[in-house]
Amino acid sequence: MTVPVVDGTALLIIDMQVDFVTGSLAVPGATELLEPINEIIDLPFSYRVASKDFHPPEHITFASTHGRQPWDKITIYPPEYLVRKNGGDVEDIERRGLRQTLWPDYCIQGTPGVELIPGLKVDDRFDIVLKSTDPGIESYSAFKDPWDLVHTDLENKLHQHKVKDVYVVGVAGECCVKATAIDAAKAGFNTYVVTDGVRSARDGGKEYEEMKAIGVGIIDLVVLKQRMQNVTPSI
Repeated sequence: MTVPVVDGTALLIIDMQVDFVTGSLAVPGATELLEPINEIIDLPFSYRVASKDFHPPEHITFASTHGRQPWDKITIYPPEYLVRKNGGDVEDIERRGLRQTLWPDYCIQGTPGVELIPGLKVDDRFDIVLKSTDPGIESYSAFKDPWDLVHTDLENKLHQHKVKDVYVVGVAGECCVKATAIDAAKAGFNTYVVTDGVRSARDGGKEYEEMKAIGVGIIDLVVLKQRMQNVTPSI
């Protein structure tokens, strides 16, 4: 029997990886997300995506890359090779610096920490989007990096699946969830963050106000279920 789906809806699960849940950069309370996110997965979305940080060794955001301590701050700049590749102005690089917290090594390709957490019901219904694959770029958003130099195929996939409404869960709320939700809204999708499926490392709720200011809807699981039930599914 074919399970009915709600046309135009997509679920984005952001970075529910071992290192973010129980590993080197664990988000407080992230272990509590397995049950609600699995419940959300079972709702009749027409399209599902899970993103993963997929760092190469010696990534620019690792403290170990710079011989520094985790939580130190540095300024990072867009890599010249990518600026040139994109036809940008290399003379402008020094003016595009961003402050960056240096992290412990995390979500490195080929390590256990990069994998999605055990028990998460991500299966062949999902497309997997990999981000932060370039050693010189950190992509908090599942769409693109902050310098707009490296794009994933997420936006194209959403358009190919005729998605209009995007629902976002995962970690961390003030970082990758916020960046992804804001980029989704800026790309023209009706975007909602489902708070039951999100945990943040900090910010105390300020991240939700920042998302709302861009036009992102902030809802809970009860409202999500109502929204999914109050539309006509397709077979």
